[in-house]
Amino acid sequence: MKDMIQKIKLIYLPFLLLSVGFIITYTFLHWLLILKLELFQINEMFIDFWIPFALPWIPILLVLRKRIKLLKFKEKARDPHFLYMFVAALAFAIPTIIAQGYIRTATGTLSRLTSCEQIDKTHLTKYYQFDRIYLEKRLRGIYWYTEVSGKHNEYLNFHGYFVLPILSAQADTNKRYYSTWYGTEYRKQISNRLDESEKEIEFKNFKNDSREKFHNENLYNVIYFDRIGANEEHKWLHKAVEVTNNYDHTIDPIILKPVKEPFEQRNGSKFGWIFGSFGIAGFILFLMVLFPSVNSKELNKFLSDEKPKSRINFSYKTILSFLIPQPHQGFFATHLIIELNLLIFIIMVFSGLGLITFSGSDLLAWGANFRPNIIDGEYWRLFTSTFLHGGLIHLLMNLYGLFFIGLFLEPILKFKRFIFFYAITGIIASIFSIWWHTATVSVGASGAIFGMYGIFLALLLTKLFPKDFQKPFLINTLIFVGYNLLNGLTGGIDNAAHIGGLLSGIVIGLLIYPRLREEKEENK
Repeated sequence: MKDMIQKIKLIYLPFLLLSVGFIITYTFLHWLLILKLELFQINEMFIDFWIPFALPWIPILLVLRKRIKLLKFKEKARDPHFLYMFVAALAFAIPTIIAQGYIRTATGTLSRLTSCEQIDKTHLTKYYQFDRIYLEKRLRGIYWYTEVSGKHNEYLNFHGYFVLPILSAQADTNKRYYSTWYGTEYRKQISNRLDESEKEIEFKNFKNDSREKFHNENLYNVIYFDRIGANEEHKWLHKAVEVTNNYDHTIDPIILKPVKEPFEQRNGSKFGWIFGSFGIAGFILFLMVLFPSVNSKELNKFLSDEKPKSRINFSYKTILSFLIPQPHQGFFATHLIIELNLLIFIIMVFSGLGLITFSGSDLLAWGANFRPNIIDGEYWRLFTSTFLHGGLIHLLMNLYGLFFIGLFLEPILKFKRFIFFYAITGIIASIFSIWWHTATVSVGASGAIFGMYGIFLALLLTKLFPKDFQKPFLINTLIFVGYNLLNGLTGGIDNAAHIGGLLSGIVIGLLIYPRLREEKEENK
């Protein structure tokens, strides 16, 4: 009984106070700074999803971690403390995510206007109703967009974004520019394993079906309009507005999405799920805290204000040294390349280009590899494309592969050679890509990374490494390279760049082996 009271007092109650305080504080600041005062304009994906998932780890690591360490587990069991922190993070994050969607819809004001000309552009509201509107379908604008999805890029998604100006009367069709637009989207998903001809047929059918649906749809069947905020949907509908002849580039268009359900139903069941999700996660954590006993040794240290020993404590220096690379560590070049890739990705994200995926047009504008542009003399794309990525998963997978190979290869090549060979193999990989693909936008560090694996593979085939090191790492490297090349055959992956980088790396590795061998003997 005493143990249970101590666990509730020292672990569960602090969790309740921190989590409830976090949900309320974050939601209030979102409402005040973003929705009410409109001091910032941040992509809704960050506000609603990524920040609520990231921020809870600060109070969890600073406050709850040392309290969770008070629980006692079997010695042979794997360290379960991270599981407890992860469940606590979910209890913070999930209700917070739901609350952001609720606060946006619940506090949004419905403006009832006679016509769209009465919209106050300095004080925009969330929802609008108009006494009269006129929609002319011949003034429409369409933007087609495709993207891949899935863990292995196994899906190909088609999107059709349709817009047309919202007018007050038919006479307004003679105006040169329009500021308020009706926006809607059509989508379809197919397998990315189909060959190119089948994909083209599917895409052509999708465009025809979407046009027909839009042509036959009763656009006046609307109860009210929802103004689209700073999110991915607004980004693509904005591009559809830009392709029309009636877009004023000096002003940001107001894009309204039709809603056919009663205004009172706009919140759905979000409010109840805020409490329901928190109750479920909180109850699970309560049971997890209830069953283990208290570690009396750690409890005495905690009560005497001595920090419990934790393997995580040692990770702070490791994380700091990774974020701020030091030349003497032997992985300086690897760190610099990783952080440069991260920096470019973060800048693109905060520029509003996306997060999970980026569009081909945006990547092209930032320096992606594309054969027609290279032919026109933009040779710099062969290099810049190696620092761009198609999305978050693409970035993380490449940086993981780079970090792993850098641990073993950079101490051998040293800083200058590692940087030089990384750039050279990356450029060669880009050349292979445009040689094979005549009109494909290509990005990613994987060509250069395969180049470094090629160098490593060539050196493993020589006598540079000890035999006890050579055999297992040769097998692991062959498996890694073989798996990725075979996976690239399934579609959606630039295997030409991978092969180009790998072959150039093998050649470089064999050429520099004699010099590396001499350096090894001199060091002995």
